[in-house]
Amino acid sequence: MNVAVEHISTDQPPDQAKARDLDYGWQSGNQVQLLENGEAYFPEVFTALREARREILLETFILFEDKVGHELHGILIEAARRGVNVVVSLDGFGCGELSPSFLGELAAAGVAVQMFDPAPKTLGIRTNWFRRLHRKIVVVDAEVAFIGGINFSADHLGDYGPEAKQDYAVKVIGPAVADLHHFALAQSGRQVRTRRGWRRRQQRPQIWSTDKGDGQVRLIYRDNAQHRDDIEEAYIHALSKAQTRAVIANAYFFPGYRLLREIRNAARRGVHVQLIMQGQPDVLLAKLAARMLYDYLLKDGVVIHEYCQRPLHGKVALVDDEWSTVGSSNLDPLSLSLNLEANVLIRDRAFNQQLYERLEALAKNHCQTMPKKRKPRLWLWRLTVGFLVFHVMRHFPALTGWLPAHKPRLKPFEAQRHDV
Repeated sequence: MNVAVEHISTDQPPDQAKARDLDYGWQSGNQVQLLENGEAYFPEVFTALREARREILLETFILFEDKVGHELHGILIEAARRGVNVVVSLDGFGCGELSPSFLGELAAAGVAVQMFDPAPKTLGIRTNWFRRLHRKIVVVDAEVAFIGGINFSADHLGDYGPEAKQDYAVKVIGPAVADLHHFALAQSGRQVRTRRGWRRRQQRPQIWSTDKGDGQVRLIYRDNAQHRDDIEEAYIHALSKAQTRAVIANAYFFPGYRLLREIRNAARRGVHVQLIMQGQPDVLLAKLAARMLYDYLLKDGVVIHEYCQRPLHGKVALVDDEWSTVGSSNLDPLSLSLNLEANVLIRDRAFNQQLYERLEALAKNHCQTMPKKRKPRLWLWRLTVGFLVFHVMRHFPALTGWLPAHKPRLKPFEAQRHDV
């Protein structure tokens, strides 16, 4: 999807301009609520959807026809029938197994259903693996917004069993919702009137105030046009300023060298850096790839935990006692180089502390900590496999460039009814 994006003109060198740009776009006066797992997320979202009066904008990577998907399905149909403008954007890979009847009932009720890069199976296999719509955003009446890593599927609930995912999202109420609304509306292909309020702010952010108890929020996103590395740059910028602590909990961890180096450098200068990784991965290659980086980080003091209770699906981080981020972006080649992603950056001490306490409890109670000096068995085999995995994953985005070029687009369900 091509989205017109406004840029700040500057005569500064590129590196300085990029660092300067990271200080714009913040909105003050927001209430930000941390939602952990489906048990907290789904009730909040479903309540907001049931109370919608004018508009629902929903984007998700995965929607399954399970108890969560069917509940969402019914809520959206009921909202559309009472006159709410409902726009649902689904990914053609993550939602590729939805039945025509499931989608047809939404469309028949008046829900505008769109599929991002749908493709028929080839020999029974889906081939549209790359450049996915990986965002998870819900905006209701331009008044409340949800963003994070949680899909609409029952595997985000604890009663799903050992494969239930550990994940996070946030509910936002306040001025930042206007940015999320404008963004979601533009990404859905709807005509958007340019508003001065959505332009990147031309002033420094206001100082965070404990008296007001409000949070600053900034929307950042990754696309395949002008914003290819905004999320990665936000991580690098925050870590470069870290003074006391940094915690990153990320399901798929294989960042580029610049981000990897910034994590290591923070630990070298005395910042307490903790990484929480998958210990029970849903993709074994992801765990193997991440472990190739352990020695590089451990030797400089980074503390690495592997979450072993169930699959980790979170994409959250915090730095010091104020800065946090929650969103859809992993720290791997798919998210950082190919997929469409969205995070929010948050400056809020209370939120930061709450997220820290949740992650600290996770690390202490449900993780195993990697020893600083590991003596792996079969070291020659591991070295060989590690070398191959490292370079395949590291150059994965470039390798995908050899594939036939395509420009994924959102397509109305009606035009794709027989392909879904």
